[in-house]
Amino acid sequence: MSPTDHPAEIRVLLVDDDPLVRAGLKVMLDGHTIDATESAPPRRIRIVADVGDGDEVPDAVRAGRPHVVLMDLRMRRVNGVVATQRLTAEPDPPTVVVLTTFDADEHVVRALRAGASGFLLKDAAPEGIVEAVRAAADGDAVLSPAITRRLIGIVKGGSGPVDRRRSARTRLDRLAERERDVADAVARGGSNADIAEELHMSVATVKSYVSKLLRELGLDNRVQIALLVRDATD
Repeated sequence: MSPTDHPAEIRVLLVDDDPLVRAGLKVMLDGHTIDATESAPPRRIRIVADVGDGDEVPDAVRAGRPHVVLMDLRMRRVNGVVATQRLTAEPDPPTVVVLTTFDADEHVVRALRAGASGFLLKDAAPEGIVEAVRAAADGDAVLSPAITRRLIGIVKGGSGPVDRRRSARTRLDRLAERERDVADAVARGGSNADIAEELHMSVATVKSYVSKLLRELGLDNRVQIALLVRDATD
């Protein structure tokens, strides 16, 4: 779903191997109405399906056409990283938000590299989960700046293959100076408003730059921009 589109309902697919988790999320989310904002009318969340393993995701996506997939990481047959890789390789995929019982770790980083747009702790407050669904549907970040910085710190702490570093530097060297400024600001975990203030731009201009960066770098979301910049500077 384009960030500029605001259909009357946000369709969500739940993927988790724990039926109790799926049931709890369904009760929490299904039918919940998101209040209107200046840029969007009121919208209703609808759970189109819930499945217990990653190998069930393709059929569920084809049947339900979700805007957002809440994806567990650790499942028996096909884990969330592999399921995310397969899903985001398809044309016009839904937005994937990782569900985890753990804080930011290497598994979350792998899922973000695979194309997930953010991650969510399973014990997050109900309003936080609703906001994550809203943000994912609208194309906004599903990571706070603090979490983004922590994830980037995990990547920085690793050794990182030399080829990945070289490839990242080559890709970033193709950017114009202002594009690189925005990419670096994204990598520091700044929100669009933060970046606008730092670089003396409007928020709309920042959004335009981020969209252009995603196209030029062949990436799925702003977290991957941050990871690419970190790869280049390791």
